[in-house]
Amino acid sequence: MITIIMFLGAIAFFAAIMFSPSNRTRWLLGMISGLIFVGSTLMITANFHEHWGMKQVTTTKTQKIYSTSSQMQLALYQPVGTSGKDNVYIYQTKPRQKTPQHTQANEFTTNRLVWTDSDQATLTVKETRWRFKNDFYKVLFAGSKMDGKLVSRTNTFRYPKTFVKISVKQAQALKKQAQALKSPATQAQLKAQAAAYVTAKVQAAKQQNPDLTEAQLQKLTQQAQQEYQAQMIKKRWLPNKVIA
Repeated sequence: MITIIMFLGAIAFFAAIMFSPSNRTRWLLGMISGLIFVGSTLMITANFHEHWGMKQVTTTKTQKIYSTSSQMQLALYQPVGTSGKDNVYIYQTKPRQKTPQHTQANEFTTNRLVWTDSDQATLTVKETRWRFKNDFYKVLFAGSKMDGKLVSRTNTFRYPKTFVKISVKQAQALKKQAQALKSPATQAQLKAQAAAYVTAKVQAAKQQNPDLTEAQLQKLTQQAQQEYQAQMIKKRWLPNKVIA
């Protein structure tokens, strides 16, 4: 709307100067149309540079996320730059998803990782955007593309401690190493080690609390299996390369 007013002001100013029947009319109409043109130009400039007529609105959304691997609990990322601040994190919003999602790589986005004792990974997205203060400014600056302009975005990933932070390149190497361990003898050895680890964890929990229910024992078993898997990835398959 304001852009249309600016152009109409410019046209009216030109018409007033060129076609007014008298000097008095020319000066009067020229001043009015000139003020309209200059005023609308200043408002457009103020809106674009100073966000005049706008306010910052912050929204927060939390959702469950899942590892991109159905077999391993991975906090997957793609390195960007050398500082690690601009890394792109890859995740799924459903247990089985054809195409994973990823965070944005721009100057407005910050990613944070938090390790928790929970058994569910979550992503909290906090966004601050410019919004028009009311419908008047919304109509006035319609078409300016300023409404919804991003100010900042913080992605906070909360991962269970059984997840392993790993880059895409490391994940590819891990997949190759896992394929090399598919011999029956190796698989039997790994299963035996995993079973011993899980049994020891469950027995220790039973000693501390003999009244554990079947559901609690199943949950402990699952957690112990995930812990063992995470330790295997960190210590055996990718030593000194994974940051947790």
